[in-house]
Amino acid sequence: MAQQIHPTAIIEPGAQLGDNVTVGAYAYVGGKAVIGPGTVLHHHANVEGRTTIGRECEIFPFACVGTKTHDLKFKGGEPGLIVGDRNVFREYVSVHGATKDGEFTRMGNDNVMLAYSHIAHDCIVGHHLVMSAQSALAGHVLVEDHVNIGWGSGVHQFCRLGAQSMLGGMSKIVQDVPPYVIADGNPAIARSINKVGLERNGFTPVQLEAIKQLFRLVYRAGLNRTQALDKLREHSLSGTDEFKHFLAFADRSERGFIAGK
Repeated sequence: MAQQIHPTAIIEPGAQLGDNVTVGAYAYVGGKAVIGPGTVLHHHANVEGRTTIGRECEIFPFACVGTKTHDLKFKGGEPGLIVGDRNVFREYVSVHGATKDGEFTRMGNDNVMLAYSHIAHDCIVGHHLVMSAQSALAGHVLVEDHVNIGWGSGVHQFCRLGAQSMLGGMSKIVQDVPPYVIADGNPAIARSINKVGLERNGFTPVQLEAIKQLFRLVYRAGLNRTQALDKLREHSLSGTDEFKHFLAFADRSERGFIAGK
């Protein structure tokens, strides 16, 4: 289908727009942007910088996608942002490009960022993130798949959010949140496994039982981190996908895990 470009929109020379792209009134597309087929920019939406947007994304009014990093170490060049398919950027969302020349902030597919949320420079976001209003990821945060971030939460630089984890509203994250865990508080601590989220995403009772056992060992057995991880490696369920993913996440942790209650 043909593109639908409002006459008041500004499309800079060099911008590449795919088939069936819609650009609303007073929207702006920079000259180094690539917009995938079927993507919709509502009125006053902005795509700037060296930014690639995938297929069937939706960018709402006053969202700023691909803008310059806040990082004061920026020295020029052409860092950028790469966004996958079917992502939704609601009103006033901001997503920044990377800091160093030739590097990229990256987002996967099927993520939803609600109003006023922010993803900073050099973040790596997977698939199926739900990011509530007024929450923020600082620079270099890594987010695995199927993460849910509650309203007003903030994640410190270089922290990692494990797959299927959830942050309660207004949480302050200063260490890694392991997979499958609900974190809540200021600073956040591990409260329980994300049972409802896991069930919604098709985890079986057998898988849930494995996750419960690893959570108990890490957060309820009175062990330090090294002891708990050794117990997980020795456990009869260490060969399950759930244990293997948790252990792999732990092996890459540099900031340590959030504490338990």
